[in-house]
Amino acid sequence: MTPDAGHAASADLLAIARRIALDVAETALEERRRGIAVEATKSTPTDVVTAVDRDTEARIRSMILDARPDDGIFGEEDDTHVGTSGLNWVVDPIDGTVNLLYDIPAWSVSIAVVDGPPDPEHWNAVAGVVVNPVSGEVFAASAGGGAHLGDRELRVNTEVALPQALVGTGFGYAVDRRRSQAEALLHVLPRVRDIRRIGSAALDLGAVAAGRLDAFYEQGLNPWDHAAGALIVREAGGRVGGPDGGRENDRLLLAAAPSVFDQLAALLHDAGVPAD
Repeated sequence: MTPDAGHAASADLLAIARRIALDVAETALEERRRGIAVEATKSTPTDVVTAVDRDTEARIRSMILDARPDDGIFGEEDDTHVGTSGLNWVVDPIDGTVNLLYDIPAWSVSIAVVDGPPDPEHWNAVAGVVVNPVSGEVFAASAGGGAHLGDRELRVNTEVALPQALVGTGFGYAVDRRRSQAEALLHVLPRVRDIRRIGSAALDLGAVAAGRLDAFYEQGLNPWDHAAGALIVREAGGRVGGPDGGRENDRLLLAAAPSVFDQLAALLHDAGVPAD
């Protein structure tokens, strides 16, 4: 496949992902306005699932299979659907469920298409969309096609020094992990401009791409939390990586403007992130 043909295919997949994400985002917002409650818990009693999570993923899966029946689907709330095309859709129906539950307007629908297995260390992201249903903002990117917020092309901030960097992060739900993350934060916070904790990794990554944050890091993320957002950062000119200079994984995801990436990686290493 020529580069032009590859870009065209990525753009076509992005168009499908955008259409699906916008459709389910509207329905999820309507459900939130009618009121929601916790339906179940996942890893801990504070890690919750709502009916909106499950209903939204079911709608996404149905729409993907209607449009692309040979593709695989890897999501948070249901079993993996194994496809035959080599492409996998990586789906987070609601990223930021606790924000959704408390009606904090920072939750999102995240849909990505990747070439390869549903493993961020071995896939190549092709297209990704992150929609904030409350604000209506749509972050989107395709491989080689750049990143956009609506019609605006996105670029990460440039010439950022670590002491002036605004850094986003997040915390896990397990008590031991939260404790170690808080201890690491004590090392990081005095050495950067400030810290933000938004509650949706997908929106944090969109914020890095849009220059609203200079960097974002988190431990314990699942592939669906960052599949779309990491591509959006990369297509906006940012760097994304994981432990020891490798690809992002569940031990660490770091996304940042190029000028601050290495400095922040070194700072996190000094703070014991990721823990072995």
